[in-house]
Amino acid sequence: MAPGAAIAASIPAGAAFAGGSLPLSVLIALVACLFTASSVAELARHLPAAGSVSVYAAQGLHPAVGFVVAWGYVFVEALIPTLLLLQLGFTTAGTLHQEWPGYPVDLWWPWALLGALIICLAGLYGVRASARLGTVLGLFEIAVFVFFAVLLIGRAGGHNTLSVFGTGNVAPGQGALGGVVAGSVYTVLAFAGFEAAAPLAEEARDPRRTVRRAVLGATVGVGLVYVLTTYAMSVYFGPGRLAGFGVTGAASWEGVARASFGLFWVLVFFAVVNSTIANANAGLVVSTRTAFALGRIGVLPRAFARVHPRHRSPVVAVAAQTVVAVGATLGLGFAYDPATAFNLVATVIVIVVVCVYIVTNAACAGFFLRRGRSGLRPVRHLLFPLLGTAAFVPALLTAAGIPAFSFVSKLTAPVSYAGPVAGVWTLAGLVLLAVLWRRNRAAVMATGRVHLDTEEQAPDQPQRTAR
Repeated sequence: MAPGAAIAASIPAGAAFAGGSLPLSVLIALVACLFTASSVAELARHLPAAGSVSVYAAQGLHPAVGFVVAWGYVFVEALIPTLLLLQLGFTTAGTLHQEWPGYPVDLWWPWALLGALIICLAGLYGVRASARLGTVLGLFEIAVFVFFAVLLIGRAGGHNTLSVFGTGNVAPGQGALGGVVAGSVYTVLAFAGFEAAAPLAEEARDPRRTVRRAVLGATVGVGLVYVLTTYAMSVYFGPGRLAGFGVTGAASWEGVARASFGLFWVLVFFAVVNSTIANANAGLVVSTRTAFALGRIGVLPRAFARVHPRHRSPVVAVAAQTVVAVGATLGLGFAYDPATAFNLVATVIVIVVVCVYIVTNAACAGFFLRRGRSGLRPVRHLLFPLLGTAAFVPALLTAAGIPAFSFVSKLTAPVSYAGPVAGVWTLAGLVLLAVLWRRNRAAVMATGRVHLDTEEQAPDQPQRTAR
């Protein structure tokens, strides 16, 4: 979870509804996401596997459900580098054009290709290189935004107030509670990725302990950064004005930095760019490990399970992910424009990943109910998954543009294509499932296998070095 991009681009979407009460919305979203993070953490402790969410669904519900989750998850994770490379391209090109008007704003693609090269090399050098890259980049952007938040709180002086954690500052035209809830729905989407440590279970030391800690620690740690930065901007910019806060212009993080802190805006810009690379790197790690797991059991070509003899990275999966990322980035970016393509890809990702979270919550309850009363903890294994599902259903409807709530807007083309794209991919997965169920049922049943339970370290396993 690299939070810079979410702070600058995702969370401000909730300000249109929550206004100056946006910090309360973020806090509610943090608590809501912790319910699902708890489900992932509990399952990761018992089922350490590269297949992660697909293994959870297979063992908690049914192998066929696990297969469908795997099919959707590898698709959505494969799109994450594309999403972030598009953002890297248009963010860098737009800023350069703003500073030097002679730089063409449509010359975004070289920056996207540079980002693709960086994450490809990190992926080929193995999980240790990828983890170190993610850690260094993540710490930089967190340091920049936390430092900026402290400056804003100091400049706010006597305007600091805990009232922003109440419902009295929502955007005009919104009900007190309704505005806060609507803001939290949009903010929930900024937390996506908290489960990304789970696919590294077969490369981690003591995965039953460390993966669980990573999932919960990432959710809490990044969530607190979100709360701090949102509070800081709310009290500095003014709770009554925050409803007009956005992604670009004077009423944005970069705009406030330019107006009030001189060249500090350069650090904010670098933090956002840094965040796109860190997130793209994380997406490549997750997608390649999921593809590795599917290749190992024969759902994908077995070449995807091939690892580098020295770095133990899944080289075929990394190469395939790079080709997909570059092809989709350039294809969609030129077919529309990078910002429109970003919105389309983001909507597809959110629809699928929220469905995966909902199924994972159900799998948590199912898994521990099957284990019997000795391992069942009603609060952690039943209540939390139920609350996590309740939190993500409104987010799913919002992402899909289904106007079940007054604050949900219907999507327009081409973003409205996201639902059909996700539906076609799911349908293709169901067709493949039917074929495999008839011809190679063992591959489907193997979706739920935890390889660490049956072998200490197979020759084709990735190296277990990540902490």
